[in-house]
Amino acid sequence: LMAQNTAEASTEGAVELPAAPSDDDTPHASKTNFVFFFPPSFDLSPSIRPMQQTRGMATEKQLFTQMQSTKNIQKITSSMKMVSAAKLKGDENRLAVAKPFNVWTTPLCGEPISMEDATYDDLPQKTLLVPITSDKGLCGGVNSFISRGVKEAVRKMQESGQECDIVVIGDKGRGQLRRIHGDIIKRSATEIQSPGTFTLAAALSAELVAAGAADYDAVVIMYNTYVNAAVYKQAYKVIKPFSGEGEDEPMMAYEFEPDTKAEIMVDLYEYLLTSQLFHSFMDGAASEQSSRMAAMENASKNAGEMIESLSLQYNRARQARITTELIEIISGASALEG
Repeated sequence: LMAQNTAEASTEGAVELPAAPSDDDTPHASKTNFVFFFPPSFDLSPSIRPMQQTRGMATEKQLFTQMQSTKNIQKITSSMKMVSAAKLKGDENRLAVAKPFNVWTTPLCGEPISMEDATYDDLPQKTLLVPITSDKGLCGGVNSFISRGVKEAVRKMQESGQECDIVVIGDKGRGQLRRIHGDIIKRSATEIQSPGTFTLAAALSAELVAAGAADYDAVVIMYNTYVNAAVYKQAYKVIKPFSGEGEDEPMMAYEFEPDTKAEIMVDLYEYLLTSQLFHSFMDGAASEQSSRMAAMENASKNAGEMIESLSLQYNRARQARITTELIEIISGASALEG
C-alpha cells in the first residue's frame, strides 16, 4: 500500500481511488490520492471463487467404519446367494414340468428364435411385443438384455415400415422402456407373484386379449431362456392368430363338431397364449435366479477384496499412530532426563 500526494502517478497494475473531500473550502486545500499496487495477474472481478478442498488421509476410525460396513454388505450378499440357490432348485423343477406341457405348441408356433443377431424380418406388419422381465433388481443383466433386445426390435421394425406396440411384464422392464418407447407401451403388469402358476399365466393372457392381441398380426413374447446355472440366453416366440379364409384357413385337416370352428379358434388362441406365457415365465424365473446367484457371488468376492485392502490400510494407519506415540514418549523422557 502506498500513498502519494499526486494524481498523476500511474504504474502497471495500479488502481487509483478518488480523493476524499476536504473540510477546507479554500482553493488551496490539499487532497490526497491513494494508489494501490497489485500484481498483473491479480483478478479484480467480483466473482466469488470456490474454495479448493484438499482430500486428506482416512483416519483409523473412518477405515474401521468402512470395514464394518463392507463386512455387513458381504453378509447380505452371501445370504442372498444362498437364497437364490435354493429358489433356483424349485424353479428348475417347475421348468422341467412346464416344458413337456408346452410341447404341443411347437407345431403351431415353431421353435423359439434366438435374439442374438436377429433381424426380425419374419415378423408381420403389425406386431405386439411382450417382454417378460422381473420386478426386482440385483440380478445381473437379465432385465437389461431383454430391454436392449426390445429397443433393437422396435428400431429395426420402424426402419422397415412395420408397426409395433408393447405390453410390458415386470417393473424393471417398464422402467427401462418407458423412457424411450413410452408412447407405444399399451399396458404393463407389475408386482407379479412368485413362483408363477398357470393361473397367473391365464390372467396375463387375459390382459393381452384385453389389450387387443387378436387385432395384431402376431404376438411376440421376448424372454430369457434358461440353459444352466451359469448360462442363459434371450429368445422370442411368434404367435399368430388363427384367422384366414380359403387356403389360409387354419387347421383344414381337422373336423369340428358342432360346427362352431370360429369360437373354438378364439378359445384355442387364448389357451395357446396362456401355455406359451406359462413356459416363458418359468424359463425367465429360472434365468433370473441363476443370474442373481452369480451376481451375488461376484458381489461377495468383490466385498472380500475390498475388506482385505481396507484392513491393510487400517493396519498401516494403526502402526503409524503407535510409532508416533512411541517417538513422542521417548522424546519426552529424553527431554526430562536432559
